[in-house]
Amino acid sequence: MTTRTKLIACGFAILIFSALATVLFNRLRVDVKSVDFAQFPAGPQRKQAFFNYFLPIIEAENTRIREKRERLLQVMANDGRSRRDVEWTEDIALEFGIDRFDVSNQGNWSLLMNRVDIIPPSLALAQGANESAWGMSRFSTEGNSFFGHWCFSPGCGLVPLMRDPGSNHEVAKFDSPRQSVERYAFNLNTHAAYKDLRQIRSSLRENGEALTGSKLADGLTNYSTRREKYINELKEMIRFNKLEKLDPG
Repeated sequence: MTTRTKLIACGFAILIFSALATVLFNRLRVDVKSVDFAQFPAGPQRKQAFFNYFLPIIEAENTRIREKRERLLQVMANDGRSRRDVEWTEDIALEFGIDRFDVSNQGNWSLLMNRVDIIPPSLALAQGANESAWGMSRFSTEGNSFFGHWCFSPGCGLVPLMRDPGSNHEVAKFDSPRQSVERYAFNLNTHAAYKDLRQIRSSLRENGEALTGSKLADGLTNYSTRREKYINELKEMIRFNKLEKLDPG
């Protein structure tokens, strides 16, 4: 290898290392550093700060899910599956709430692929902003809870100040905003209440249509007691803030 070739190879290695280091640094940063959105004036500046902060977290979670989905598709298409692939698939099935997964059962595969899929960034951003009042709610500032998740064990979260008498729910607390995003994606992908959303997403996949936040929002009737009004509110937030440009084509 000539000196020039060695220098070129070294340069490429440095570039690759730099890119990887940047990715790792950014992922670490969004994990550990929260943002006080009160420092931004209400209105366009706070909105943009909210979107700028959460979009990389949402995209990182979607990348994690997408990588699993792509490998699952490969395993599903491979008749000569290795034991390692089978065990990995069973682990993913458990992660997404499916017990006793059978790789020879097409119904099991349909259920799994229905769950292991991305959440359009436009929908996640609109819901996060809506549920957390653009990062200004007590639940988001004190508990890193940006999507209104409930929990039912004493001390699991923050007690709502206006909780109805006889209710025992709390709003879940998280160690970081990223954990809140992860729980949000997990809930939409596994909870029975959001089966309609997953079916809409699956149908869009089958028809070769784009997964957009506005379309998947129709499956969120059970997310809020406001039901259709809540869905319309999310769609308007997505439209007004032009968020669907962030969704995969």
